[in-house]
Amino acid sequence: MPSLTVENYVKTIYQITTAQAVEAATTGQLATALGVSPGTVTSMLKTLDAARLASHRPYEGVALTPAGRVLALRMLRRHRLLELFLLRTLDMTWDEVHDEAEHMEHAVSDLLVDRIDAYLGHPDVDPHGDPIPRGDGETLEAPAEPAMRSLADCSAGSKFRLARVLDQSPGFLRYLTDAGLALGTTGEVEKNPDGAGLMRIRIGDRAMSLALEAAGTLLVIEA
Repeated sequence: MPSLTVENYVKTIYQITTAQAVEAATTGQLATALGVSPGTVTSMLKTLDAARLASHRPYEGVALTPAGRVLALRMLRRHRLLELFLLRTLDMTWDEVHDEAEHMEHAVSDLLVDRIDAYLGHPDVDPHGDPIPRGDGETLEAPAEPAMRSLADCSAGSKFRLARVLDQSPGFLRYLTDAGLALGTTGEVEKNPDGAGLMRIRIGDRAMSLALEAAGTLLVIEA
């Protein structure tokens, strides 16, 4: 059985390479994402390489093997289903579920995860809009994602629907809640840019300014 640390590493490698559309993640990227030193990462990558979960080449980065990809998708499936389960059944907020799911994902069995999936009606996305990998026997696959773009890239007059949030830090999610920006929220871009690193959007009858840096972490589908 893979250790908790191994599971976290393969999941993080998958997330970095997928988000940036690259084949390999660098030691620095992993150190930052996991909050550890580059030396600790280098040591762990040797373990992953020996376990044939990843292929590490000095100065080039680390890429998951097919076995490592399956493990990473299994962990993401567990995490994202647990987040949605906690939100729907225990009425937790989307800024609370991440840390709880992070602890639970290493302890639950695939059987329990499959039962949770069925109970929730086989959902496509988690509370933050991240796609939930499908379980299919002994293989896993990531579902096809709809065409999305960053809200920061939308021009004035564009109508949008919020589909995914990349920055899932609790503080930022609470900010979005206070601003009325939940998943599925529709709105219109009034002005972009609006000066001083801001853009202006309208949600219903409410207009608001949003930092372009924050808007860059919001993925939308143009309505």
